[in-house]
Amino acid sequence: MHIHTLHRWKHEHNFHVDSGHGERRTRQVIWLTVTTMVAEIVAGFIFGSMALLADGWHMGTHGVALGITVFAYRHARRHAANPLYSFGTGKVGVLGGFTSAVLLGGVALFMVVESTQRLIQPVAIRFNEAIAVAVIGLAVNVLSVLLLEGGGHGHHGHHDHDDHDHAPGNGHRHDHNLRAAYLHVLADALTSVLAIVALAAGKGFGWVWLDPFMGLVGAGLIARWSHGLLRDTGRILLDSGMSQERLAAIRAAIETDADNRVADLHVWPLGSHDFAAIISIVTHRPRPPGYYKKLLAAFHELNHITVEVHACDGESCLPTG
Repeated sequence: MHIHTLHRWKHEHNFHVDSGHGERRTRQVIWLTVTTMVAEIVAGFIFGSMALLADGWHMGTHGVALGITVFAYRHARRHAANPLYSFGTGKVGVLGGFTSAVLLGGVALFMVVESTQRLIQPVAIRFNEAIAVAVIGLAVNVLSVLLLEGGGHGHHGHHDHDDHDHAPGNGHRHDHNLRAAYLHVLADALTSVLAIVALAAGKGFGWVWLDPFMGLVGAGLIARWSHGLLRDTGRILLDSGMSQERLAAIRAAIETDADNRVADLHVWPLGSHDFAAIISIVTHRPRPPGYYKKLLAAFHELNHITVEVHACDGESCLPTG
């Protein structure tokens, strides 16, 4: 019977993004969104305004998306030590971001359909009331954006990067769950800005067509953000691994030592920035697995490494004498 503790050999499986501050800020944005939604819907019924009703229900859809963000944080935190999750709950937040990206794409599609219909069949617009609604919506969404930026989102927002920057394993620490929430309120803010511009021009110059045209412009930008978030989270959920450059560097770190050769290398994401690796090594001079793990100490994103060492029984690959 083994009488010694196994603690020193056990792996840590807590790979979720612990963003308590981001979760609190998202909750604040939800309350702000829901309060504004209720106020607009009630006012819409009282004053008979379709613009107020439409904007109120639109904010409700974003409230649902923000609710997904909070649910993902709570689920990941509560089940972080649950053994049913083989590699922890690091992908729960990523899944939340992916789901929100799908909803964001749905919003863009709805905007395309609605704007196209209004281009074909223009409707009468109550400009003063619609502008007032757009200004209120913009104020609420600007405050929401500021809250989520303060929650730790920072520079991860809507800025575009090339594929190399987004590839897993390049050192970026994205909270995709919070990024999704940020994009939802940013999309709302963009919609409000475009609406104000279009409505002001329509009221001043009679350019009624500009309102649905701006809707198409906004839909295009929102669809682009949705695609970027779907791409980044989809790669992680499908275990697509890290960049080829980083994989080559891992292989080189092993093979530049002695006559080691990497026979098999599997690296996959455990969350937004943590990776697991299974490495099969063939060598004439086998060392303990811990020796090879030390060769990879510089790869801080590798947080769960399994090493197989096989002794090569053929002729030595290194010169002797």
